[in-house]
Amino acid sequence: MTEHIKMIAGPDPNPKKPSLQLPKGACDAHCHIFGPAELFPYHPNRSYTPPDASKYALKKLHDHLGIDRAVIVHASCHGTYMDATLDAIATSNGNYRGTSIVDPSISDAELQRYHVGGIRAVRFNFVKHLESVPEEAVVKRMAERIAELGWHLVVHLDAQDIVELSPILLSLPVPFVIDHMARVKASEGMQQEPFAQLLKLMANENAWVKICGGERISTDGPPFYDAIPFAQKLIQTAPDRILWGTDFPHPNVKHMPNDGELVNLLGMYTDDSQILQQILVHNPDRLYFAN
Repeated sequence: MTEHIKMIAGPDPNPKKPSLQLPKGACDAHCHIFGPAELFPYHPNRSYTPPDASKYALKKLHDHLGIDRAVIVHASCHGTYMDATLDAIATSNGNYRGTSIVDPSISDAELQRYHVGGIRAVRFNFVKHLESVPEEAVVKRMAERIAELGWHLVVHLDAQDIVELSPILLSLPVPFVIDHMARVKASEGMQQEPFAQLLKLMANENAWVKICGGERISTDGPPFYDAIPFAQKLIQTAPDRILWGTDFPHPNVKHMPNDGELVNLLGMYTDDSQILQQILVHNPDRLYFAN
């Protein structure tokens, strides 16, 4: 193992049984699979090394929480090595889809292979401490290529960068999904410029956002209640373009959450059963399972 690559913590091994009962067909639209490294090695240029979190660990968690489907967000620690994600999708009986990390030189044939394998998006990471930020031309060219497949882009960014990146996102010919409520800082309030910009973006029909990551935007720490008003406002703004996920196994977090408590936190974002059905079932259907 390369010495300079940091080891990160694993998930809480004892997830609580949530009191919120999720609807049939509920989809965890943001979760990861790590390794196992002996089968699916981590990329040598990764910025962190996680403990293994296999497809079996993910399935066990989902069964415990009452989740039926998932979108595997291919993690940066695997780089462009897609095998772990494709394997999980292939053995899910049609219940998983995934996102990809690709080299700009990827062939059309390889993109098509990924599509057959259940991939429905390319993820770009603009978070500077994790990896190099992609160039605008690369993002636009990839968006043009994946438009023919009916894919979208997933965008991982830091809050302070959303204003600068917004014109690029709005120029894309495909939908884009912003991870973790744009990683806004709860302590900076509802009127902060990054959150105001996120709300402006959500007026565009191509813009989607994930209301997962309460533990990432929280300043107060567990139980992350200071994230609630941000999620509520996003739901109010565009309920038909909201996704939710656990973010299991929670790489690079300051406070490791309990996954059962995160499900209950979702119930504090909204207690409207129809809205929960929209976020957990209908919205993932449209974006990931329709083609």
